[in-house]
Amino acid sequence: MKTYKMIIIGAGGRGVDYSVHLVNMRDQFEIVGVADPIKERRDNLKNMFNLTDDQLFENWEEILSKPKFADIAIIATQDNMHYEPALKAIDLGYDLLLEKPVSQTVQECIDIANAAEKKGVKVLVCHVLRYAPFFKKVKELIMNDVIGDVQSVIQVEAVGNLHQSHSYVRGDWYRDDIATPMLLAKSCHDIDIIQWLVDKNCKKVSSFGDLSYFTPDNAPEGAPKRCIDTECPARETCPYNVYKVYVNSDSWMRRSAARGFAKEFTPTDDEVVAGLRNSNFGSCVFHANNDVVDHQVVNMEFEGGVTVTFTMNAFNKGGRDIRIFGTAGELTADMDRGTIRIYSFETKETTEITMKAIAGTITSGHGGGDTGIMDDLVQYFNDEEPSNSVCSLRTSYMNHLISFAAEEARVENKIVNMKEYEKNI
Repeated sequence: MKTYKMIIIGAGGRGVDYSVHLVNMRDQFEIVGVADPIKERRDNLKNMFNLTDDQLFENWEEILSKPKFADIAIIATQDNMHYEPALKAIDLGYDLLLEKPVSQTVQECIDIANAAEKKGVKVLVCHVLRYAPFFKKVKELIMNDVIGDVQSVIQVEAVGNLHQSHSYVRGDWYRDDIATPMLLAKSCHDIDIIQWLVDKNCKKVSSFGDLSYFTPDNAPEGAPKRCIDTECPARETCPYNVYKVYVNSDSWMRRSAARGFAKEFTPTDDEVVAGLRNSNFGSCVFHANNDVVDHQVVNMEFEGGVTVTFTMNAFNKGGRDIRIFGTAGELTADMDRGTIRIYSFETKETTEITMKAIAGTITSGHGGGDTGIMDDLVQYFNDEEPSNSVCSLRTSYMNHLISFAAEEARVENKIVNMKEYEKNI
């Protein structure tokens, strides 16, 4: 089998996550270039893949100014930095593994899809939940008519209160104008999964949601705007106290606040505090200048009258679960627990399937999806028959379109007809 040469553009959290899997796939992928503006991140991947200094680049412009010298480019930059490097890499003839969302606006997504189709390159968008054994099993059960024809779906993404506060209140995705709306930034995984499981076109969308809790109105009396800088009267009881969440913690959020993404990186307390003092992570969650929603519901009607409700919200421990109602039974699945229950109308019996733990387990690495997409990547780019998890860039774009339409429906308080929405675009 061919060994693919690969460059990585963006060596932050997601870039590192994929790199960890690539280390164990050296017979299939050879990393020949890394671009990132932060030296520590470049050096981390340099050590991981035994790269030389001339294989390290400070930005995407620099690495893509060279003639094409690899087969595949991973683009794992921030949401607002997908568009230009994606178009440039496509123009150079690179196949892409493109982190979701494809880009920030509908027009940018269209441009990327059109450019890839015109150039004849393959673009695999990182809808990693499609590749997780948990959701692959749910898809298999539906395809095998275990519950008959799907009539309705309820899917919940419980973001988790701390994940919300870290990433979408204090973190890099805290504002629409520098990232994307919450549905694109976080929940385009789920919208994609819903369409994949239903396997029909979406006809209509409505949505409701708001930023209700993480606002100045809900700040404790006397709370400072900077949690890290000034003693807060609610420090002992507030679950979002930065000393609890970051300093006196061993979570991944501690490492992220110190701006260290290497898996082996263990920041000192001083490094964490310095990171908090010099970033929005040190803000009070009620004074973080954030504007993305902390809860939202999306209602969808698919062809054949299939109805779907999707809910995301911050006020929970975290996890995903789904209920799928069919003509022959009901399927209830909890990703966090790794359990799938099937109730049969015919037998009146409930069957439970427990997913086995894997490397990257049910509750991390997107339930094994990060590993799964790398396995399918080889087959897809090698023109072999990939699993049914793989979808075209055009399919990714259409599923993104549901999220864009839902956000418009939420903001403008209306029902969006998807055919008209696409036509107007």
